[in-house]
Amino acid sequence: MADRVYYDVTYKSLLKKNEELCGDMVEVVKAEDDVMVALSDGLGSGVKANILATLTSKIIATMMKQGAPLEDTVDTIIHTLPVCKVRKVAYSTFAILKLTAEGKAYLTEFDCPGCIYLHDGVNYPIEYTTREIGGKTIKEAVLDLEVGDSLTLMSDGVVFAGVGEVLNLGWDWESVSDFMQDTYKAEASSARMTSELIGACEDLYMGKPGDDTTVATVKVIPRQTVSLFSGPPRFPRDDERIVVDFMSPEGAKIVCGGSSANLLARILGREVTTDLNYSGDLPPVAHIKGIDIATEGVLTIRKVKDIVLHYLSNPADEETIRLMDENNGAALIARMLLEHCTHLNMFIGKAINPAHQNPNLPVDLSIKIRLLEDLAELLRSAGKMVNIRYY
Repeated sequence: MADRVYYDVTYKSLLKKNEELCGDMVEVVKAEDDVMVALSDGLGSGVKANILATLTSKIIATMMKQGAPLEDTVDTIIHTLPVCKVRKVAYSTFAILKLTAEGKAYLTEFDCPGCIYLHDGVNYPIEYTTREIGGKTIKEAVLDLEVGDSLTLMSDGVVFAGVGEVLNLGWDWESVSDFMQDTYKAEASSARMTSELIGACEDLYMGKPGDDTTVATVKVIPRQTVSLFSGPPRFPRDDERIVVDFMSPEGAKIVCGGSSANLLARILGREVTTDLNYSGDLPPVAHIKGIDIATEGVLTIRKVKDIVLHYLSNPADEETIRLMDENNGAALIARMLLEHCTHLNMFIGKAINPAHQNPNLPVDLSIKIRLLEDLAELLRSAGKMVNIRYY
């Protein structure tokens, strides 16, 4: 495919009951325009499984990032992992996805449940080839991806969910695939898809997982540009320039701050109306024709930062999803920046807001620029391309 695509990648694990360490491990490596996702499942559970999975994922990530061929990577794994004294084997199952900016996916699997590939929301069969490497049978496939496609990797804990509890024989791969297809929503991010599946597994385990359970989801997305304007420029002569620059790029528009909204409305000859249907402790959002989201400034930005921090620690967590789905301006902004943005343009004015100089107001109100810069760094950590212009 000619157009560049981007990848939204998230993962989440459930620990086996009574264990403190996870025997599954996921590594996501971004090298130039390519993305590599490796999921490994160590033999057994607990400390030994964690060591096996960690070594496997680190070997895969390091060697393949450096361009090592698959044969050398698998051979290194086989000869590096310690041997289990009980089972007399030394290996960790694994799945590797190497994704290119042109939409090409190279899938490699060893003794794992198998990738679920959804195309147009429908389970699409993967045509594998097999070969022997170091005495191990490896399955491989090459896929041509399109925007909206998703790929889900999983550990054994997913297909065994419910064994001896809700289900006699557990959840087989076909049932998991049907679930992914039935719950698919075109607008859903990889975090929401991962959360949906891992939540179903937790329910089947009745909150007491019988095995480490991991889901890693990749969603193919197009370039999505968002522009954010906050703060009038230092010199009034630049009022029109900052508005023109902000409105020029294609994509969604966010305005943070009452003075910013009023400046924009004045330059564009548009009206600002306040939406009284809101909940929570944050000020209400506003509406301006042609602007997707208009909110208050410092308090809202600080809350956005908190939501992004929560997302970075666990993107598929139920609490993260709940925070993004709340009915307030911060949730609207966070959801757009995290789920519908690959490139963010920030237009930051440096005018001193007289309201922020009131000694009776919280000190936080005087640090909006620092909050915006901190938010930019967090979003870069989330894989977003962020550009900042000051006025």
